[in-house]
Amino acid sequence: MRIVITGASGNVGTALLGRLSESGHELVGVVRRPPDPVGVYARVRWHEQDLAAPNAGAALRQVFDGADAVIHLAWGFQPTRNTEYLTRVGVGGTSAVLTAAHAASVGHLVHMSSVGTYAPGRYGERVDESWPTTGVRTSPYSRDKSAAEELLDEYEQRHGSDGVTIARMRPGFIVQRAAASGLMRYALPGYVPMLVVPLLPVLPLDRQLCIPLIHASDVADAMVRVVERRAQGPFNLAGEPPLGRDDVADVLGAKAVHLPSGVLGPLVDLSWRARLQPIDRGWLDMAFSVPLLDCGRAAAELDWRPRWSSVDALRDVIAGVAEQAHTESPPLRRRSLLEQLQRDLTKGLLTTRHLP
Repeated sequence: MRIVITGASGNVGTALLGRLSESGHELVGVVRRPPDPVGVYARVRWHEQDLAAPNAGAALRQVFDGADAVIHLAWGFQPTRNTEYLTRVGVGGTSAVLTAAHAASVGHLVHMSSVGTYAPGRYGERVDESWPTTGVRTSPYSRDKSAAEELLDEYEQRHGSDGVTIARMRPGFIVQRAAASGLMRYALPGYVPMLVVPLLPVLPLDRQLCIPLIHASDVADAMVRVVERRAQGPFNLAGEPPLGRDDVADVLGAKAVHLPSGVLGPLVDLSWRARLQPIDRGWLDMAFSVPLLDCGRAAAELDWRPRWSSVDALRDVIAGVAEQAHTESPPLRRRSLLEQLQRDLTKGLLTTRHLP
């Protein structure tokens, strides 16, 4: 098969390439910054393309020509102070991918959605794929994931069985050891070394925290099964059991202290507005709003079950933080504290520049 993967050098993309590298498939990657051809990135033909660019649709049409399947992973998490650009990457990029896939007569499109596409209302309870996908209104990430799924809905209503077959992956929060440096760069201010995270003595967090978490390799495994079966429709994906605050504290070896989300929310918002840290309040609102995931459909139709528990997945990424684990991919590679501060001074803060 010829498989085109947008965002192939990111967190999930790297895990997916590891899963596909020995498969014999022809792999094509579409990214903003192609990685050096080493490791899992070596057997991929790379195309440089920003999906937010006006010419993205036309450029993708050429790349998609002859593809049996397109796996659309590309998304933006920063800059949180430029949500218009993030929407162009996420929603506009999905529109460009969908238009190009249809024009190139691609047989199968696998779209990376998220638990963030789901509406609030069942926090701490499980929902299946029929739960409303209207998102969490206070989270720009969630709004864009919901809007991207609306595009897929409109396409399927317009073209029916004559259009591209579409599958939608709706995983919980995705982690892995190899992505530790990249994930911490998104989450920590440039002046804070990531090595402090495993050393935290106290974890001030609401005791009600209960979220779906999943290891990237389990997401990759589900995607391969979807492509092999040419499955369609939405699939929830999550590790078991759901991750709670005390689980996080145990993994960190920290003392859990109850800090209500109603107090933590304004603190996150104020520190973000003061440019002290890069995570906007929408991420916290989403963590305390999204439901848990019933993964019965993936088990029944894909014969899929997570190999990693949610706690072991968290343990894996925290071990990666302690080791400063990374890959040679631009989004995931390790940057020193000095390099991060230099980029903040010369290229703008992480929350404002297009390339993190």
